[in-house]
Amino acid sequence: MSPINGRRAARYSTGPTKSSRLQPPSQYPDSLSGHAPGILLLLILLPGSSRAQDTERERTQEAKKVVVTATKMETPAREIGSSVTIITGREIEDRQQRTVLDVLRTVPSLNIAQNGGPGGTASVFIRGAKSEHTKVLIDGIVMNDPISPGRAYDFAHLTTDNIERIEILHGPQSGLYGSDAFGGVISIITRKGQGKPTGSLSVEGGSYGSLQTRAQVSGGDELVNYSLGFSSRDTDGLSAASERDGNREQDGYSNDSVSARLGLTPTDNLQTDFLLRYLDTSGEIDNFGGVGGDDPNHTTRSEQLFFRSQVRLSLLDDSWDQELGFSLSDHDRKDRNDTDADHPVDLSRSSFEGDVLEFDWQHHFFLSEDNTLTLGAEAEEERGASSFYSESSFGPFTSNFPKQTARNNGYFVQDHVRLNDALAATLSARLDDHSRFGSETTYRIAAAYTVSDTHATIRGSYGTGFKAPSLFQLFSQFGDPTLEPEMSKGWDFGVEYSIDEASTTMGAIAFHNDFEDLIQFDGGTSTYMNVAEAQAEGFELFIATDLTTNTEVRASFVSTDTEDEVTGLDLLRRAKEKFGLDVHYNHPTGGSVNIGLTYVGKRFDNDFSSFPATRVQLGEYVLVNFAGAYELQEDIRVFGRIDNLLDERYEEVKGFGTPGIAAFAGLEFSF
Repeated sequence: MSPINGRRAARYSTGPTKSSRLQPPSQYPDSLSGHAPGILLLLILLPGSSRAQDTERERTQEAKKVVVTATKMETPAREIGSSVTIITGREIEDRQQRTVLDVLRTVPSLNIAQNGGPGGTASVFIRGAKSEHTKVLIDGIVMNDPISPGRAYDFAHLTTDNIERIEILHGPQSGLYGSDAFGGVISIITRKGQGKPTGSLSVEGGSYGSLQTRAQVSGGDELVNYSLGFSSRDTDGLSAASERDGNREQDGYSNDSVSARLGLTPTDNLQTDFLLRYLDTSGEIDNFGGVGGDDPNHTTRSEQLFFRSQVRLSLLDDSWDQELGFSLSDHDRKDRNDTDADHPVDLSRSSFEGDVLEFDWQHHFFLSEDNTLTLGAEAEEERGASSFYSESSFGPFTSNFPKQTARNNGYFVQDHVRLNDALAATLSARLDDHSRFGSETTYRIAAAYTVSDTHATIRGSYGTGFKAPSLFQLFSQFGDPTLEPEMSKGWDFGVEYSIDEASTTMGAIAFHNDFEDLIQFDGGTSTYMNVAEAQAEGFELFIATDLTTNTEVRASFVSTDTEDEVTGLDLLRRAKEKFGLDVHYNHPTGGSVNIGLTYVGKRFDNDFSSFPATRVQLGEYVLVNFAGAYELQEDIRVFGRIDNLLDERYEEVKGFGTPGIAAFAGLEFSF
């Protein structure tokens, strides 16, 4: 993703200078120990060495003034018409969120559903869309799993190591990103090393027998930059099947993750990057949620590899930037369930292997200070295969899904125009040619207008989206090779207003999405069919303010109405209301405190404990998380957090367990 033109950047304090044009975005329980609250309070109040708190806050604020994902290039946020949420690495660290899923749980425009505790399958819904309707990227690499039934990405295992920022685009984004961006995009950008070598090593332990080790090192100069992160986590976990239904066996989980980034800049106009992410996880799971779901030896193992190499070249006196890249994502999952005393005749084995290869070539033509034209082409191939074998009182059963392949070539054009100092617009269109169902054209238009002599910005966008059928939906024993793509269209419109020299920002957004030709499993024919239609609409309110010199407060509320237009019922696992509040305080002597509150309203789910499944309503709940840190000296920091401070009992998925109150503490050494 290339930055904006250097000549344009001179007009904005948020843009890069000409000398930095080839750079990516700037850095930006079982029971709770009775002594934990006192220890954390002591850490906050003790005097100590001073941190550069103001500098960190300024970096966070500056990071949010630039958006990358909306246009595939660094663009001032005031010029973005699309609805976008930005979470910086600094905010993630302040909240001590160790997985991306924990980060996304606090975003009111998203709904989260996880089957049990750590390692349980996790789905994310953007503004009413299905989980497979979100395109997930890390440094431009497609993370969506090609062998999952809907080609969704399972967020259960992705850690926050080495992450610089997360950008969430709402609404159909296929006009720039093609299939899977049917309902939105979640883009994760890793940290780029700079300056003299720095690093850290931390150890953290706490409830549920949890132990986590993290290490990172980074640095860089004009020729080379690098960043490397590693984490290892082990926990005894909780019962995946809810304890409220009599399930008691704990399901452990382990996760080893590596993140690496290497960049070379041999000349002022040439840059090469190599990016890698690897996850190796294993865990215990239960057979199902609800009464009798426990299984003492049901295990799963997952390996994920994401790799990208890219070359960026600037020509014609910085008027033409181009990027040529190759990406690979590889998913390998295995499930094993042997017989045991409770299940003496039940046995199963399954494996799933899928990968995505992609070549992309992107060009930014800086036609003037006010006009950037982007052209791009992508060639993608997805492959997947799976096998399943089981034995039970009904006899043996075998199901094999031999390796299948689908290819897609995408071509897109985008024009980003600043019509005057107040108005900017972006128009994108894309043609996708799929090897199985043919071609599809999508588009998106977005505009942002800053009202003269005020601090108000009006934003609006309209776009269309499509979702190609997955390999499983096309070729499995339940598939249909004649399936058509799912289609969507949606708009959002909002206003944002800043006061007190931007120390307080507030806004409101209204949105509406229509989903057509949705692929759904039909029980009568035992096949996937284009039979469903749905819609989602609602509004979002938000405010962010510097309450004091050292205290920041952010709050947002989202109301979402969804409807299955075939049945007239609300869509499953989408809360009608969700509220988020985050308060962060920096103590002048080096301590910090972060309090986060998330309210999730009532929503519907299916209860599979009976046949056929019955529709039930899940109760509302409030989660309060507390995090605190303190620098004992310049290179030693102690930290701790309490999750689910109110010990709330709740369910994200009917019949599956969720963590109660839990405390964690650790020590970090840095250099």
